[in-house]
Amino acid sequence: MTTTLRPTGPIQQGTDGAKKRGYDVCDNGRLIGSVEVGTDAAFGAASGVLHSLTIGEASRRRGRGTIAALAAEEVLRGWGCGQARLSVPEGNEGAWRLTASLGYTERSRNMVKDLDPAGPVLPDGVVARPMTAAEFEAWQRTSVETYAQSWIDQGVPADQAMRKSLADHARNLPDGLDTEGTRVHVLADGDTVTGHVWVSLLGEDDGETGGFVYDVEVKEEHRGRGHGRALMLQAERITLAAGARRLGLHVFAANTPALRLYESLGYRTTQYNLAKDL
Repeated sequence: MTTTLRPTGPIQQGTDGAKKRGYDVCDNGRLIGSVEVGTDAAFGAASGVLHSLTIGEASRRRGRGTIAALAAEEVLRGWGCGQARLSVPEGNEGAWRLTASLGYTERSRNMVKDLDPAGPVLPDGVVARPMTAAEFEAWQRTSVETYAQSWIDQGVPADQAMRKSLADHARNLPDGLDTEGTRVHVLADGDTVTGHVWVSLLGEDDGETGGFVYDVEVKEEHRGRGHGRALMLQAERITLAAGARRLGLHVFAANTPALRLYESLGYRTTQYNLAKDL
């Protein structure tokens, strides 16, 4: 058995600088599947992505997927990539087994909740309001570094983490608080702000609008008092007020308290995001 990759065309390079190339997966010259690899525009050219890998049903369970994945990693090494990442949909056990055998580990996951149209009620004594321009300016001064550090904590090189943070902030907050679809609210105890939540209203694949929690944080001195739950309930209220019925988020796998909170609120995992060093 000789499993090889055969390019389906030249390397494609987008305006953002990211590269992508598709390959046929062949067994002794016979087409049995396909694979597509690329580099990540947000993290930079040293971060590779295994976009897709498909092996025909008749050729599965014979190790060909593993060989094709390893060959795809060699392509990424040849492009100078030091890490590779990929995503696995919830429930795809075959992909889970393959990625585990190849040494990929979970870095984060995407979760979603279908909202009750009635909306949640905030706990007694909790006050939520839109973030002021002055508060936003103060938050912005540290948000880029804080978000970059969260990626560094997951093993992403510092330069890639900062590139990712700068790119995400520029894309998702081009006009600050005036960015279309953006809502940033705070919890307040009198004149004291205890935390904030940033929700954006986004178009989804099914044509509907959904909310997405880009950032939620309780100040350290106020943690352990239910403020995180209250902020997530406020995120639901923001989403429902905009006419959307679904709220998504991204959470790092190592953030066990956050995972437990989201699961207790009814969020379900839709996608696992994995990575490995090459």
